[in-house]
Amino acid sequence: MRVVIAPDKFKGSLSAPDVARHLEAGLLAGFAASRPGEAFEATRIPVADGGEGTLDAAVGSGFTRRTATVTGPTGRPVQADFAVRDREAVIEMAAASGLALLPDGPHSKTSTTATSLGTGELIRAALDLGCRKIILGVGGSASTDGGAGVLQGLGAVFLDAEGNELPGGGAALARLDRIDFSGLDTRLEEARFTLASDVDNPLLGTSGAAAVFGPQKGATPEDVITLDLALATFVTVLAGELGTRAEHAAVAPGAGAAGGVGYIAIAALAANRRPGIDVVLEFTGLEERLDSADLVITGEGSLDEQSLLGKTPMGVARAAQRAGVPVIAVCGRSTLSEEQLVGAGFQQVHALTDLESNVEKCIAEAGPLLEKLGKSIGAHLAGLPASTTATENKEYLNV
Repeated sequence: MRVVIAPDKFKGSLSAPDVARHLEAGLLAGFAASRPGEAFEATRIPVADGGEGTLDAAVGSGFTRRTATVTGPTGRPVQADFAVRDREAVIEMAAASGLALLPDGPHSKTSTTATSLGTGELIRAALDLGCRKIILGVGGSASTDGGAGVLQGLGAVFLDAEGNELPGGGAALARLDRIDFSGLDTRLEEARFTLASDVDNPLLGTSGAAAVFGPQKGATPEDVITLDLALATFVTVLAGELGTRAEHAAVAPGAGAAGGVGYIAIAALAANRRPGIDVVLEFTGLEERLDSADLVITGEGSLDEQSLLGKTPMGVARAAQRAGVPVIAVCGRSTLSEEQLVGAGFQQVHALTDLESNVEKCIAEAGPLLEKLGKSIGAHLAGLPASTTATENKEYLNV
């Protein structure tokens, strides 16, 4: 029996590697209790949807974790991890420029001053290690600076009309007069970027970075107006430097991702935007590793309507279906109907709330509860006939 365990994190509770580890422990115990001595193989492949957790997924797939000291969103130095494999790097923006790095999280009074500078510095650290293929996972960002900080971290200098260098943050862009690209890292010419993001918002306007995501970062209505106007100035100045592609990039789907880092990735780094789960499943090699698997287990903290819009469990389920392998989901809770779950391709769904109705306890005790669920699933799998096809497994699991 071979099972592939490919979950996302349980947000606020466990990382994806921890979810996979607890599930494996339970599965092994449950299966061994019914079939002692019989072979049972569990392959852990933690995954993510391109946001937080992408770095863990990379490390779990053979990338090496590296650390660099970079500038955090408030200007203070932070230790940020990224991942490297040969000449490829995975950078998780949240590690350098994330909300979690703010003193008071989303309640910090930094919505107009937070910078993405550290993300640019992480890219430079990856270039220093010889990486020329860079995956930029965005999500959980603290800044709304249009990605100006990323360019600053790569050597560009932002100047006002008097020739003074601008401070970091989105609001300062209202005073932007020109950008000096003479110090921009020349290795960028050799680099190829992938923007892992499911956000399709443009940079500006009522559907833009400031209006939609600014309030999540503590922006007041007045801050939103200030930031949107400043970002518009940024587009005008950047178009003067790079041409109409900077104007076109502002309205491109995904430009508003991560406070506008999506914009600079498209406009200045020529990034190819792809759904985050597709990018992660590709570098983890999930589909290839499903060969000869009898079952796939995926999941995330909350299996809900958002999950159906391309979150991790759906991506894993699609990959499993293509491989002809049955898939079940494990989650903290599920708000989906039986019809929705079947339509998504899941043979079974197991929630921690099935074992513990108190949601706070589920969050605090997710590890032991996952092991308990895993043990139950393992015992159920032990009831399968000794030799079955994937189709027969599906039929059995549906019973």
